[in-house]
Amino acid sequence: MTKKRVGDPWMSADEYGRSLPRLSVNLIVRDVARALPFYERVLGAEVSYADADFAALTMGSIDFMLHADHTYDHHAMAARLSTPGPRGTGVEIRLFGVDADALEARARSHGAQIVQPVGDRGHGWRDVMVADTDGYVWAVGVPLP
Repeated sequence: MTKKRVGDPWMSADEYGRSLPRLSVNLIVRDVARALPFYERVLGAEVSYADADFAALTMGSIDFMLHADHTYDHHAMAARLSTPGPRGTGVEIRLFGVDADALEARARSHGAQIVQPVGDRGHGWRDVMVADTDGYVWAVGVPLP
């Protein structure tokens, strides 16, 4: 694994890995620094830790992470990661309990891609679908009255 980090992370990989819940999300991104503004400014995530290799983020009570492609250069998925185009096709990450109208406004002001504008949906949500810089799609909304 190639690391670009300088110094030690805020905790060991072993300690962090053991602290994760039974289901966690790890998004592999081309560039952590390029990805972070979407997560902070559009989705409102808090960054617990970030460096050139890895970021640990929290939204409400949900912890998730970003890993840079270069950290997977000797991994079995390395060939898949070298394919151009958007990431995560076929996966929709849903975030419930966030004002879709406000999120769409933030997304537009930060130049994020709106996949589907905000609207009331048949599945009982008012939601918006936005994509991060690598193409991962987030469906964000609240229940309809």
